[in-house]
Amino acid sequence: MQIDVFTLVPHAFAWMTEQRPLAAVLGSGLDLRLFSYRDFTPLRAGQVDDEPYGGGAGMLLRVDVVDAALDAVYGGRPPARVIALSPQGRQLDQELVEELASEERIALLSARFEGFDDRVLEHLATETLSIGPYVLSGGELPAMIVVDAIARSLPGALGSEESALEETFSAELDRGVEYPHFTRPAEYRGWRVPDVLRSGDHARVEAWRRERSRERSSERSLR
Repeated sequence: MQIDVFTLVPHAFAWMTEQRPLAAVLGSGLDLRLFSYRDFTPLRAGQVDDEPYGGGAGMLLRVDVVDAALDAVYGGRPPARVIALSPQGRQLDQELVEELASEERIALLSARFEGFDDRVLEHLATETLSIGPYVLSGGELPAMIVVDAIARSLPGALGSEESALEETFSAELDRGVEYPHFTRPAEYRGWRVPDVLRSGDHARVEAWRRERSRERSSERSLR
């Protein structure tokens, strides 16, 4: 799979390439490419943003700058999914992660401060994506989250393929949250690991975990 990220600060992504799960799939299951808008801007002095028409605080990433970057990289043949990261977009969830991970290639567009000239969203992006109902200073952190979530779903990303089978929001848990986990010591400051997990009865353990997952999912839905 190929993921292209368009950003004003490509160096911000450097640390990700050294960390699992991304490091485990780079060069094999995943090709991550980073592009700076400044490398393609048609404007002088590396300008990429401008003041909004109608007045107001903040700067917007210009539509001609984004268009120039996409054209230089793709030559008129962009991926089927060019995704602008914006609070107004479809909210990211595990189903969408799995959907994106099945694509051959995608492009992620990130902006800074006040965001994009709206013509980017209307004419250059195929869709918008949000990581949650809050505002950040730019799209770099959302892009990292999308990349990480996709990377860990690719073959070879995790130490064991079983690690991704029963985890929060997986299909195996009916898109619910995961059950509690415990490790040594069996008792600490009077806090005991549930006896069923130390029983060696795998059927009872499985039933207990499923029930705890359902309980946690129900509590989460009521918040």
